[in-house]
Amino acid sequence: MVERYLRAVLALLLAGAVGLAAAQEAKPMAEDPVLEAKVMAIAEELRCLVCQNETIAASHADLAVDLRKQIRQKLQQGQTQAQILDFMVQRYGDFVLYRPPVKSSTWLLWGGPFLLLAVAVAALVLTIRRRRTLAPAALHADEAERARRLLAEEKSNS
Repeated sequence: MVERYLRAVLALLLAGAVGLAAAQEAKPMAEDPVLEAKVMAIAEELRCLVCQNETIAASHADLAVDLRKQIRQKLQQGQTQAQILDFMVQRYGDFVLYRPPVKSSTWLLWGGPFLLLAVAVAALVLTIRRRRTLAPAALHADEAERARRLLAEEKSNS
């Protein structure tokens, strides 16, 4: 029994040693930290097309990694941030921009939430008005008497 535990502990220690031996220090994506800062600044402006709610700087999706590499290559080729962003918009459309410009093709992105809010407020107002106009009808005399008896029975039972 003790021998089994010792084997298990030895196996865990061996696995940990193998893991430590294989571990390496993380290498920067670019040897030039200034270039890497520019890459990340541009990547913060672009939406991950896989995740859709993250920038490609924050995303770990394969497409985001590829787009960061592409940005790095374009910066090394001497392109500016504006040229790179224009290239991405031409390739993927305005949706790739994390903050798309307000224009006729993107008005729904910008105005949609406000439009939904207006619809929700209108529905709430209509519901409240309907409830006010649909006041409970007065009970007939026999219904009122039956309700009184039921309430009196309930009080006497409790």
